[in-house]
Amino acid sequence: MTDRAERTDAVRFIAATPVLASLDIGRTIAFYVERLGAVAVHAEQGVYGIVALGDIHLHFWACADRRIAEATGCRVAVEGIDTLYLRCQAAGIVHPNAPLHDTAWGTREFAVLDGDGNLITFHQRSDKD
Repeated sequence: MTDRAERTDAVRFIAATPVLASLDIGRTIAFYVERLGAVAVHAEQGVYGIVALGDIHLHFWACADRRIAEATGCRVAVEGIDTLYLRCQAAGIVHPNAPLHDTAWGTREFAVLDGDGNLITFHQRSDKD
């Protein structure tokens, strides 16, 4: 056990960047910009796209199979989840089976579906801890 602890002490994981499927890079980028207030970082139709939501980035690769996008998702940690939820609710993008709720594992979260079918779950540590 000591050897394992020593090895992990030398490494610090900083962030993860999801790479999601996109059936149309331009349309996908527009969804995140218009509905979530993202900033378009890169958009190359048929190849690759990137948006920034504050300090995080979501990447998108061009994909022709909708089933792949519909089987893909990611989790995004946020602060101000209640405000974000109201914004997403007003935009009509909250997943009908994933409204804002508190979880048994200590988060408050909800999910949206983008235009490609990717499930994005926004979560915040619960104040109940």
